[in-house]
Formats: sequence, C-alpha cells, structure tokens
Amino acid sequence: MEKSPDSYKSPLQEMVYESLTKLQISFERVNTDEAISMEDCIEINQKLDMKMVKTLFLCNSKKTEFYLFITTADKPFKSRDFSNALGISRVSFAPAELMESILGVKIGAATVFGVLMDKDNLVQVVFDKDVLLEEWYGCSDGTTTGYMKVKTKEIVNNFLTYTKHIPTVIEL
Repeated sequence: MEKSPDSYKSPLQEMVYESLTKLQISFERVNTDEAISMEDCIEINQKLDMKMVKTLFLCNSKKTEFYLFITTADKPFKSRDFSNALGISRVSFAPAELMESILGVKIGAATVFGVLMDKDNLVQVVFDKDVLLEEWYGCSDGTTTGYMKVKTKEIVNNFLTYTKHIPTVIEL
C-alpha cells in the first residue's frame, strides 16, 4: 500500500503518516500479524523487497543519556563496540517504560519515527554506516503490525532534519 492507514493505533503512528505526507516522502507499507523479532521480519522483507533495519533504544547507567541505534538486522549488538565508537561509557537497553514515554512505542516497535515524540531532543540518533549504504530503509511505523519501506536518503536528509535530530554515523 502507498497510502496511510484508514485508522491509527497510536498517536505516534498518526504523526508518522502526517509527517511523511507533509514532507512529501513516498513509502510502501504492509500490515502484518504482530512482528517483534528480526526473524519475524523475514517475510516483511520479502514482501517489500528490502531489508528491515534493527533499531535499539539504549541509555547510560544513570538513564540520563539516550541513543536510538539503527543497524543492519544481521549484526549482533555489542555494547562495548557501540560505546567505544562513540567514545562514551557503556550503555544498555533502556527500560520499556522509558521507551514508551520518550518514543511513544512498546518493545518491538522501536523506530526512527519515534523521534517525533522526542520534543525535548533527549535522544541521539546513531546510524551504523552500513545502513546508509542501502537504497531502502525498512522499519516499523510505530506499531508492531505496520512496516514500511522508505528511501534511506529521505529518512536521513529530510525526515531527521525536520525533527531536528542530526544523526551520528559510526562504523562497527
């Protein structure tokens, strides 16, 4: 499908489609059964003819610094490598309640679009450089049942600029 859903499951999902329309960013999307793991996304990848990214919401031990790390689905996450690449102290997965309050999503629905909810600019968006080599960016629309395909350059150059989240790029 190339248009917004008829009804929305969350405030974030509605903001996602309103923002894409406003920015004139085209997309393709599919509705699915609940998909939470990267294994769940294999069929979605085939349907949309792209590779889903892995999006992790991380924080420091004091829970005062937050990172939305976007990497390729096949790479294992190593906190030490991530922290070393940014020159910061070790990070861990942020608690589910912080992910919901800051990004407006539940476990399994972490998405770059969550920064629409981050009005205080608490979250640093960090891309694995390998993600930026892909023409297409596959991610959740803020739910665990809606997934979409967007041009990667549109996410980085248009969407993130619009949200005032300038990404950092690291190599792992």
